[in-house]
Amino acid sequence: MNNETTTLISLKKAMKRVDHKLQALEAQFKELDFIKDSLTQKFEHHSKALASQAAQDELWTAVLAPKFTSMELNILHSYVIDVLVCLHTHVVEKLPDLVRGLPTLASVLRRKVKNGRIRAVWESVLEECGLQEGDIRALCTFFIAHGNKTEYYVAKVRHMYIRDVSVLITNMVKNQSLQAGLLRAVQVVEKGKAVSAPEEPKSSLKELIPSVKN
Repeated sequence: MNNETTTLISLKKAMKRVDHKLQALEAQFKELDFIKDSLTQKFEHHSKALASQAAQDELWTAVLAPKFTSMELNILHSYVIDVLVCLHTHVVEKLPDLVRGLPTLASVLRRKVKNGRIRAVWESVLEECGLQEGDIRALCTFFIAHGNKTEYYVAKVRHMYIRDVSVLITNMVKNQSLQAGLLRAVQVVEKGKAVSAPEEPKSSLKELIPSVKN
């Protein structure tokens, strides 16, 4: 075996070793890319969760911040009740076969997450009423925060005390999400899209949204 043949064999062996190392490095890089993508997704999810929690905390602060009189709070709460009842009513009207499984607005909010049919109807009802998901979060938060210390006023009584409740909301509520939600609630009711709740709705509405705080 001459020197050239020996050199060629050695070169081929060296090339195989290099090729194996390159394959090993490629596998390591793929694993590192996978880890990087996984960490990036976790970070983005965590960031969104923190942002959502911060927004919810800000909303709760905003709901409790304004110093409304008892009468003003009763009027605002009455509008909120009318809209929440309206939404629940419209949803079950469109899903008559699911009436028993959707006894409250809270049940609608829970089940729409995994049920595409309920979600589609919910989104349709929101669009018909000119409302957005952010409005519902604001209204539900308002309802939970003040529900146990307010009275329901029918439309005639509300107008006797305050002629333009939109001015009250604009002047007193500084948080944009809460302000927008309350203003849209008033618009829905005043345009006649929401039917007023019964004269004494406390017993029937107490469980309207019992678990939407989170």
